[in-house]
Amino acid sequence: MPHPYVLLSAAVSLDGCLDDTGPGRLLLSGPADFDRVDEVRAESDAILVGAGTLRADNPRLLVNSAERRAARVAAGRPEYPLKVTVSGSGDLDPDANFWSTGGEKIVYTTDEGAAKAGDALRGLGVDVVSVGPDVDWLAVLTHLHDVRGVRRLMVEGGGRVHTQLLSQGLADELQLALAPLVVGEPDAPRLFGPGDYPGGPRNRLRLVETRPVGDVVLMRYVPTAPGTGTVPSAADHRWLALACELAAKCPPSRTAFSVGAVVVAADGTELARGYSRESDPVSHAEEAALAKIEPGDPRLPTATVYSSLEPCARRASRPAPCARLILDAGVRRVVTTWREPDTFVAGADGSGLLAAAGADVLVLPEYEADAKAPNRHLG
Repeated sequence: MPHPYVLLSAAVSLDGCLDDTGPGRLLLSGPADFDRVDEVRAESDAILVGAGTLRADNPRLLVNSAERRAARVAAGRPEYPLKVTVSGSGDLDPDANFWSTGGEKIVYTTDEGAAKAGDALRGLGVDVVSVGPDVDWLAVLTHLHDVRGVRRLMVEGGGRVHTQLLSQGLADELQLALAPLVVGEPDAPRLFGPGDYPGGPRNRLRLVETRPVGDVVLMRYVPTAPGTGTVPSAADHRWLALACELAAKCPPSRTAFSVGAVVVAADGTELARGYSRESDPVSHAEEAALAKIEPGDPRLPTATVYSSLEPCARRASRPAPCARLILDAGVRRVVTTWREPDTFVAGADGSGLLAAAGADVLVLPEYEADAKAPNRHLG
């Protein structure tokens, strides 16, 4: 199910706190970073905060720059991004700043919370959407994408919301403004709490940018750990996109597909990558990638193979098809996008072979066009 690009944004102290325990809001950022955040807001389709942040901070969540708002309008977008909050209880203050400023607003809540939120917000033009008996983040993101047309979602907190999205593998990017101060209070709110994070404690996010912004340091990270089973993570999308990019490196052929593959450990470490005909004229992508990994590597049983084409179930050029090579290597999770057509082998069902042997096969169809692009010449 497609969902928006989810960007987690926060300012933290050197000891990882979002605030102190005092009565007023601790300002961790300065004017330069506030302006950067304003720019990120202007680039977003929607801004989300949890109900706890609404109660504690009473934010407006506006794009403050008139020039940026004008640029949004000139581009055919609303003056302000959609404002989103999530509340399991539906207990929301109708007098909060959130409701009286900016453009459209939407509340995601539970079946039980919908009645309470609807009663409180009736007459304010707020869209109240129930996502079931409990808050289901995947349902929230899918509704934002499919119904509200949100492609880029900025999440400004609080720590509980950030924890849930990152631990469920739904965050695409983390932007941290690191402030030069230490809170030092054991009960101060933290950016992330306990959770079952993808890849476990050894998972290292990838740093993609660091730069000073006034007296804080902006750090941008992207998750790398695969999802589990057939539940996708944000990193699954990123690795599959890489596999599709690798397919474009294949030497051209009129008698075989151009395919890319990546093997990734559970903690997000890339173990190997490959593409069709990389090592010899008849090698397949998964075969080329797996050949670069030492047999019996203990990371293989919990690894994921990403392939731009469904691993083959039959082939004429080698005794073992790629689905069998994956299983023999011990891998039990495969992410792909394009089911193998009957162009060269009729009735192939690599996904069925994998599933019958107990492997999880996840298909992300939104990358199918990218996978097919290097194979247009095959008709």
